[in-house]
This record gives sequence, C-alpha cells and structure tokens, in this order.
Amino acid sequence: MKLISIDFETFYSRDFSLTKLTTEAYIRSPQFETIGIAVKVNTDPTIWVPKPQVEAYLTEFDWADTAVICQNTAFDGAILRWLYGVQATLWIDIMGMSRALFPHEKSHSLKSQAARMGVGMKGDEVANALGKRYADFSPEELARYANYCMNDVDLTHELFCKYMEMGFPKQELRLLDLTLRMFIDPVLELDKPLLEAHLIDVRDRKEALLESVRAMMLKDADPEYVNEVYSAGMDGIKKLLMSNAKFAELLRSYNVEPPMKVSPTTGKQAYAFAKTDEAFKLLGEHEDPRVQALVAARLGNKTTLEETRTERFIDMASRGKFPVPLRYYGAHSGRWSGQDSVNLQNLPSRGPDAGKIKKSIRAPEGYVVIDCDSAQIEARTLAWLAGQQELVDAFTRKEDVYKMMASAIYNVPIEAIDKGQRQVGKVVILGAGYGVGHVKLRAFLKLQAGVEVSEAEAKRIIDTYRSTYYRIPELWKKSDEALSALSMGQAMQVDAVGIIRVEPNKGLTLPNGLHIQYPDLRRHTDEETGKTQWVYSSKGIKTYVYGGKVVENFTQAVARCVVGEQMLRIAKRYKTVLTVHDAVACIAPKAEQAEAIQYVEECMSWRPKWAQELPLACESGVGDSYGDC
Repeated sequence: MKLISIDFETFYSRDFSLTKLTTEAYIRSPQFETIGIAVKVNTDPTIWVPKPQVEAYLTEFDWADTAVICQNTAFDGAILRWLYGVQATLWIDIMGMSRALFPHEKSHSLKSQAARMGVGMKGDEVANALGKRYADFSPEELARYANYCMNDVDLTHELFCKYMEMGFPKQELRLLDLTLRMFIDPVLELDKPLLEAHLIDVRDRKEALLESVRAMMLKDADPEYVNEVYSAGMDGIKKLLMSNAKFAELLRSYNVEPPMKVSPTTGKQAYAFAKTDEAFKLLGEHEDPRVQALVAARLGNKTTLEETRTERFIDMASRGKFPVPLRYYGAHSGRWSGQDSVNLQNLPSRGPDAGKIKKSIRAPEGYVVIDCDSAQIEARTLAWLAGQQELVDAFTRKEDVYKMMASAIYNVPIEAIDKGQRQVGKVVILGAGYGVGHVKLRAFLKLQAGVEVSEAEAKRIIDTYRSTYYRIPELWKKSDEALSALSMGQAMQVDAVGIIRVEPNKGLTLPNGLHIQYPDLRRHTDEETGKTQWVYSSKGIKTYVYGGKVVENFTQAVARCVVGEQMLRIAKRYKTVLTVHDAVACIAPKAEQAEAIQYVEECMSWRPKWAQELPLACESGVGDSYGDC
C-alpha cells in the first residue's frame, strides 16, 4: 500500500481558527482557504504544493490502495474528502496512535510527540501566517511557510514509522480508519425543524424550572428580599442557589447524589460544588437537562449544555450531512469519546428531553439506522476474567442473573423475586464488581433503583455479593499484587483466563496488543491521614489506583476490544456511523432491513478467537432515525 503523508496549511485569523470553531464549521465556512500542502509519497523527498496547483496535483494520484497519514486526519482528511474529492483506502491519524500508545500524556500535539520520540523539532512559522490569505504572502514568506509545512510532514512520517516499530497493532489501524470515516465520509442527516422545535422547548422548560425553583426558595421570604432577587434576574437565582445544603437538596430531588470531596481545610467530607471540581463540572453535562439548568444557574451561565449543543446541531444541519466526531482511544480503557464540541456519549436519556437530539439524527433516504448494544458486556467480561464459572454459565444459559443476585440478597427463591428486588440485584451486579463500598452502594441503590437502605443493610448486601461471587474479590486482590509486580518490574499472570499479564516496563497486556499503563507508579503516604496508597501520573495529575480500579480498567478495555472487533465485522457489509459506550450503529438499505438486523446481531454476538468462552449477548433496534432505535 502506498503511504502518502500530507499536511494542509490554511487561512486563519484571531476570529477564524480551530480554537474558535469546530473542525466541521471551520472547513465548511466560506472563509476557508487552502494556502498550500506538503506531501511525502512513501519515503520520497517531501514537496510543497501552493494553492493554485493543489487541485490539479491531487487529481494526478490514483488513490486506490493508498494510505493517507496526517497528524490530525479528521482535519486534513475532511479537507481532502469534502473539498477535493479524495477517498483514501486507509486513513491514519498520528494523534490517535499517540493516544493509544501514551494514554496518560498531557499533550498529543505534533510538537509534543516529536520531542517525546526524538524525531526532530516542530517550527513556529505558522505564527507569522496569522490573518494572511494566500495573496498576502510574499515569495520569501511563502517559501518559509513551505519549509515549515514540509518539516511537519517529515515529522509525521517519522512518528508513524516509530509507532509501527513499537508494535502498534495493524487491527487498531483499521479501527482508527473506521472511526475517522464516520467524520470524513458523513452519511447521516440532521432534522433541522425538529432541532429548532427542541431548542424552543429546552429554553421554555429551563425558564419554567428556574422560575419554580425561585418561587419555592422565596416562599415566606421578606417581600423586599423577594423584589431584590427578582430584579437581579439570573444573578438573583444564582445567589439563591449558593447555599450548599439547599443546592444539594435540589439535586437529590432529581435523583442526583451530590458529589463530595475531602475539604483541604477541615479534612472532612464536603460538597464538591466549586466550578473547578471535576465531579461538579460533569454535572453540567448531565444527561438530564434539568440538572444542567441548575448547575448553569448556580454558575451564573446563561445557557445550558443542551441549549448550546442543540444550537450547534442546528448550525451543522444548515451546512450539510452530519460528520460524527469521535475520538479514537479517548479513554484509558481505549473506549471512544466525543470531540469537536459534540459528545454523543451523553445525549439525554432521562427527563422530558430524552431522545430528542437522537431523533434528529436520521438515516439517508432509502436507509435505516440499526443500533446494536452488547448487553451487560462489562458484567459478563468481569465474570469471565475472574473465573466465576457459575456466573459465566448463567449468562451463557441466558438466565436472569439480576434475580439470582436478588435471591441471594433476600434469601428467597428466584421465582419469588419481585420487580423492586430484581432492580436491587441489577444495581449490585452492575455496580459492585470493582470494589465499591457500602457507602457508595447506598447512593447507587437510591439513584438507580429508587431504594433507600440503611448503612448496615448496604454493608450486608455488599458482603453477600462478595461471598456469592468470591472469585471477583480475589481478582481485586490479584490486581493489587499486579501493581506491586509492575512497580518492581516483575512479570505475573493476573486474570483467570490468561488475557491480562504484567509485562515489565509496559503495563498490563490487552488482547489487541496494547497495554493498560500506570506511569510513575509508586506508593504514596498521605501526611494527614497516614494512609498509604498506590498512585501514578496521568496527564501530570497524581491519580490513585487500587486493585478494584485496576480490574475496572482492564475489564472495560477487554470489553472495548470485543466491541472493536465486532464493529470491524459489521463494517465489512454495512457502513458503521457511530459507537456509543458498548453499542455500534450502522445504516442499511430498507429493502434488506431484516437481513441486516440478523447480520448485525450475529456480529455483536460473535466471539473473538481469544475469548471463545466469553458469554456474549446483544440487543438491537432499528428505525429511520438514531432515536427510533
């Protein structure tokens, strides 16, 4: 396969740049202009092609059997495809490869990668191009810009070679390509009228919610104070919500357990409601827009995530088909995450706005969307890795494992388990597998099952889970030992089936050839509490880790490997259009809908050769829109 490394230089200004706009909006803008490109074919010397010659130059290539390599291929690849009609056989993204090989690094910029890998230095000539159209460059300026761009391409090519020498898996290159195609080759359409109606509803409901909150909190208040709050508008509502106790009470009314932290001044548990608290920031992206509205009001923000996201979708609908922006290896486990200011991983699934944006994402004319979810894959993978054979067998026989758990918890026959008890069993099976304690379990049960239990009862439930499925706690212990082995450079087997091993100086092995890593792993003793824990460095931040967390990391990573292989199988016949968590969506012609559903379900039930005993199952839906699935 021919390797072509490419980098575009384009017009940018203080107001028109990728720091101000999404990639999609930037490229599709009337202001967009190509200044030139640098191109390296295989190992030939890199050349510069200025704007007037770019289109003709690109048409000279036979793009069949060609791999295109860029630093940020979502950007350069989209330009090639959308503006010049180029369709590569394989799209390769250096930034994505870097994320997979170095998931805990702060930066994956070309400059950072080049320094890390020792392949050269990135220049800074781009700073002199600010606000300049092609016609504004003097010959000397353009020559300097050309050298800068060619150096970027040389660095990109060298990094690709280095990463392949490190053993970057070829199958992961195919997954990387598949991810990029969701953005570079968009086929999904957006229903603009539906989005516009949704935006009006979101704003109306936000105003009604904040009005009701204000009225409730001002009940029986002094009339003068009431007038003061109302006259202050949003600032007045923000002031009302600044009481931590009252704000926590509001969150609980929407089934949200307030995030907590250890106060640095008192050393005691306190509400994590500061705008810098990560858990609080995540509430601003909560799937329930009502929670988003409360968080935004407390922060004094005029809009919620749901409003800004809907506005962004409306703008995209005006410009063309929906390029799905997914970040390959966006998480430590290798799972995908959102990017380009669009996160499909947290679209509303609760409250009055549930499914609205999903319904606006439509299949092209004559096609349907098929969305297939790998059911309970984490719980299944955990049982398999732990060697908890009776649970594996129950999954294999398609027994109701939630009722089984509830039967053990309440000591009653399975056939006597009611709906509420089964829900408790479900929360425990899905939530207690990574070492969660009874305090968190109480919160989970209240939030997810609507069941309130005492601290003693929560502890009894946790003890029941751990004694019933005792090999899972044994895996936590083994994983804690793995941290010791990793810190001392010693090899060891971790799981019961031979997938996860400690590989000295690399991390924990995964079936795709990559590793779960814990850079700078060490023991750390807290000066105040005297407690000693394992810590490692992630993006420059000290991060605590323990056996249960390690199990969570590699279980999610293994589940992702399974789904990744299944997605590649689906893509052999149908175009995959997005993936969220453990689900894969594709499009298929309406005329072969039944056949396509059967094929997709076969793919999502298929077991990789390294996981022949893993009990897999799936659930699928089909419709004209993603939301109809």
